[in-house]
Amino acid sequence: MSTPNVAEAPKSAEPSILAEKNESGVLKTPLSTPTTTSSVPEKPALTANQQTKYDWLLKQVQGWTEVPSKEKPGPLTDNEKMWLTRECLLRYLRATKWHEKESEKRLQETLAWRREYGVEELSADQIGPENETGKQVLLGYDKNCRPCHYLNPGRQNTDVSPRQVQHLVFMLERVIELMPAQQETLSLLINFKSGKNRTNTAPGIGQGREVLHILQTHYPERLGRAMIINVPWVVWGFFKLITPFIDPLTREKLKFNEDMTQFVPKEQLWSEFPGGELQFEYNHDVYWPALQKLCAEKRAEKVRRWEAGGKQIGEKEDYLKGHDAQGVSPPPGHSSEANN
Repeated sequence: MSTPNVAEAPKSAEPSILAEKNESGVLKTPLSTPTTTSSVPEKPALTANQQTKYDWLLKQVQGWTEVPSKEKPGPLTDNEKMWLTRECLLRYLRATKWHEKESEKRLQETLAWRREYGVEELSADQIGPENETGKQVLLGYDKNCRPCHYLNPGRQNTDVSPRQVQHLVFMLERVIELMPAQQETLSLLINFKSGKNRTNTAPGIGQGREVLHILQTHYPERLGRAMIINVPWVVWGFFKLITPFIDPLTREKLKFNEDMTQFVPKEQLWSEFPGGELQFEYNHDVYWPALQKLCAEKRAEKVRRWEAGGKQIGEKEDYLKGHDAQGVSPPPGHSSEANN
């Protein structure tokens, strides 16, 4: 029986990331790579029709000079151009069922939202107080090399405020930075276990709808799977209320009270989940700076490669992450100038 081609995971995690575990037996920092047995399923090649639609969208985007924001109009920044990768454009095409004009509209809306919401301005110092109890943790990878994003509502430590939603956006940006080459999606693991001072772990309906809107509108095609355990009746009621606002494709990715080791290697599954063997203890003073350092290093390397590749809109994410040696075709005039 033939097996599908897959992309292999990196060989091992950096020793510096695992040092804390080796010394104490309990991990307190993020993991930087998936297990060696994890792999990314091969993506199907674009059809001729899909390639035509992508080429049209790329040409439109390459012609943009301004962000259509009412609050913060102005020219596209380098960071915004770098965000507009080949895979980014394809995610929006898939999310709109390959309606290229709708994809263009949605990309412009997300660029405006990112600027107005201040996504790039959200800082670790600003968001840090929200995560002091470890209510969100980025830890390990699933069997398809998706980074695992743990939500622990029972560890809620703050009152409802805009910063709680900003916290989720900040962590989404970080988990995207931790995605290895060839992987564009994340695994969401939600544990509704009650905390010491928190028995009702369901978010409010208003905040839930806001979060869903942000995820579905501005982070399309990013959720690979959502695994949810310890769901109390109050939370079931919340899901019943919120379900009409969840798109059908997302609903299919929700897994309730299933064996998580089907999806996440037990050695990288937090022991808070049944079957998990990864002993992890959240210590904010250790974990938070380690996470920011790891992400900053990946961010700096991405910028370096994007600049080396000619600062192109439509650059390949696998090139930016170091998997591909060559990016998209050299910028206009590059080859001819080099040969003269």
